[in-house]
Amino acid sequence: MTDGCSSPHSVQTDPEKDLKNEILRGRMERIGEKLLVLSGKGGVGKSTVAANLAVALAAAGRRVGLLDVDVHGPSIPMLLGLDGRRPEVIDDALQPVRVNEHLAVISIGFFLPDERAPVIWRGPRKFGAIKQFLGDVEWGPLDYLVVDSPPGTGDEPLAVAELVGKPARAVIVTTPQELAVADVRRCVSFCRSLGLEVAGIVENMSGLSCPHCGALIDLFKSGGGARLAQEVGTVLLGTVPIDPAAVRCGDAGVPLVESSPPTPAAAAFAAIVAALTTTASPAGQAVVPADAQHLEKSMLTIAVPLDDRQVSAHFGHCSAFALYEVDEAARTTQSKTILAAPPHEPGLLPRWLHERGANVIIAGGMGRRAQDLFAQQGIRVVTGAPAQPADEVVAAFLAGTLQVGANVCDH
Repeated sequence: MTDGCSSPHSVQTDPEKDLKNEILRGRMERIGEKLLVLSGKGGVGKSTVAANLAVALAAAGRRVGLLDVDVHGPSIPMLLGLDGRRPEVIDDALQPVRVNEHLAVISIGFFLPDERAPVIWRGPRKFGAIKQFLGDVEWGPLDYLVVDSPPGTGDEPLAVAELVGKPARAVIVTTPQELAVADVRRCVSFCRSLGLEVAGIVENMSGLSCPHCGALIDLFKSGGGARLAQEVGTVLLGTVPIDPAAVRCGDAGVPLVESSPPTPAAAAFAAIVAALTTTASPAGQAVVPADAQHLEKSMLTIAVPLDDRQVSAHFGHCSAFALYEVDEAARTTQSKTILAAPPHEPGLLPRWLHERGANVIIAGGMGRRAQDLFAQQGIRVVTGAPAQPADEVVAAFLAGTLQVGANVCDH
């Protein structure tokens, strides 16, 4: 029985707070998956990894949001050439800054009066800002939200992990040396204490890619990421070499994965994205982007060896590969990615292209042994393609009008 009066011990609700929480949940439910880029240590290149993962996912046709919650060192605007941009407010909703039709960005850096202004905030204010970025920003429907968190296991990564909801996974960045690995090991424990799935480890600065010969030099040792992944029971998503182009690209505001010509580091990021988009979700299901589920069975990936944007006469001697993701049923190209060719070693290319999802390879020529190796990987081989621009050759292949000649390397 009650007398209509509130009990002194009853819970008082805050309608405004409840409404904001409901809006936050609604926005997060429109996002397919959240990827939290974390590290237990600063200086490992975490923001570079987050930016390039987001750009590479967007280049593959995914709808991507990139959220920079590194309150004290927001570097995403500079890495993407967005310095000086400001988000707009439309219908009381903050609009993220658009990089292109597939990628949108929010960073605390957009709100600072100038690049020298320090952010001196205590924990509660940080939590409030992150909650506002997630709840007040009109992200719209996304396949992925990539979150660049500051190093360590403090307020910001804790706030993000608590607020984003499921499904969410952590991409943990380390460098090879034991000093970094020890700190990152604590980051893995942090994730598991929160029930946050660890998608895997990225070993950044994994050797120096020599700009003259392409050989790798182990500046900071090597293998630390692989050993940590094995120790904690997760996967090594990939290794990214130190690349002089990363400095030029970062200062110029050009993502490394869009550098020209393609670099080994750019190829490494493409491999990491491929691993992330094919690894299992917490429910044990493959992660399929929200807007691509109905296309899943008709999607095809065509690999074309390149020499200066044209089809290479021999796949094993090319400088790069173009990967075209196409809708076979509609006969249209959905996305195109350029990857630097790996070292030419016997048997490597068929396995390398298979790992990147290739179903078809179109080349000028290919030896019989190589064709057998591609067949073992389930990759269809088309030889005798003319030395023409790759875009034109793929379009003709999809239209059924590609005219092929003799296999110029049938030995």
